[in-house]
Amino acid sequence: MSSFRIFDVAGSGMNAQNLRLNLVASNISNASSVSSSIDQVYKSRQPVFAAELKNAMDKNSTTSGVNVLGVVENQAPPVMEYAPNHPLADATGYIYKSNVNTVEEMANMMSASRSYENNVEVLNTAKNLILQTLKMGQ
Repeated sequence: MSSFRIFDVAGSGMNAQNLRLNLVASNISNASSVSSSIDQVYKSRQPVFAAELKNAMDKNSTTSGVNVLGVVENQAPPVMEYAPNHPLADATGYIYKSNVNTVEEMANMMSASRSYENNVEVLNTAKNLILQTLKMGQ
C-alpha cells in the first residue's frame, strides 16, 4: 500500500463531511418554511454514505474511503397546524410546516464539523510524518 493513499482516504472523508455540513445548513435554513400542500413542504435531507470496500479489495489494500451514495429525504410527516387565517392555508384551514428537527440538525452539524477537523488532522499528521521521513535521508 502506498503511504500516499492516506491522503485519498482523508480527502474522501472531508468531501463527505462537507456534503453533510451543506445539507445541515440547507435543513436549518428551511426549518421554518410553510406550505399549503403536504407534497410541497420542505423535507429534511440526509446524506447516505458507504465505505469504498470493493475498491479497496480490488487494489489489495486494507484502507477504504467514503463513498457518497446519495441524498434522501426524511419520511417523517410534516407538522400540520390549523391556521385558517394564514394566507397559505389549504381548503380545510391547515398549513404544513417542515419536518426539520433543529436540535438534531445542530447535533449533526457539530458531529460533521468534528469529523472534518479529524480528517484535517490526519492529513497534517501524515504530511509531517512524510516530511520527517524525508529529513532522515539528509
